[in-house]
Amino acid sequence: MNTDIVKPENLVYSRTKVLTDATMHYCPGCGHGTTHRIVAEVIEELGIQDQTVGIAPVGCSVLAYNYFDVDFQEAAHGRAPALATAVKRLNPNLFVFTYQGDGDLAAIGTAETIHAANRGENITMVFVNNGIYGMTGGQMAPTTLVGMKSATTPYGRNVELNGYPLRLTEILATLPGTYFVTRQSVHTPAAVRKAKKAIKQAFENQKLKKGLSFVEIVSNCNSGWKMTPVQANKWMEENMFPNYPIGDIKVEGKLVEGIGLDRLVVSSPLTVK
Repeated sequence: MNTDIVKPENLVYSRTKVLTDATMHYCPGCGHGTTHRIVAEVIEELGIQDQTVGIAPVGCSVLAYNYFDVDFQEAAHGRAPALATAVKRLNPNLFVFTYQGDGDLAAIGTAETIHAANRGENITMVFVNNGIYGMTGGQMAPTTLVGMKSATTPYGRNVELNGYPLRLTEILATLPGTYFVTRQSVHTPAAVRKAKKAIKQAFENQKLKKGLSFVEIVSNCNSGWKMTPVQANKWMEENMFPNYPIGDIKVEGKLVEGIGLDRLVVSSPLTVK
């Protein structure tokens, strides 16, 4: 029997054609690669490959345009929402998405992010939050947890010196221009399925012209955190998730029932240092 031949009826999974053959540069265990895959699968499943424009950021995912076989534009650091706004307004029938990390979106790009959301731009934003500046050496990010060590906070983030973590997803959910706001992860198969469903919904929402859809992906950074991928995933579950709770926050323009003010503003302490 020739084991090299795979019969179509036995095919369980195949690589999406929306990803190119370029080898990804991400560290082993990083969530970026998985997130790229499910974004590409959503584009293929919706049949919008030739109608999609992505906006690449500055940061770990600066080379995103090498991995997706769709039209892409590179934005200056933090300016992806502004560029996406221009693309969408000039070509309203296109599906436009930004793909950004916490340094790009929640630090230098805070103004562009908030104002694009507040204007209700009809775009999709994918935000990968690993609580650190992964590309530049593991410095503190706006999303770095209280007590969390980094290259610039070797004794842990100090509130008196560094302030509190910025929970931008919750902030955006309170703005009238956002239609769908959710936080997911990609560290388990079940989490990947939920994240893919959320991203698919975010793309489909552009047909409704109701406002901005925002999907945060809480990810690890095992290189920046100085952990193995397994250790990083466990640390993420124990520390990132209490501070950045997984689940939908705003659906169809309304805050999800049970999401109170405490969920929007409270920051939990680290359980592991």
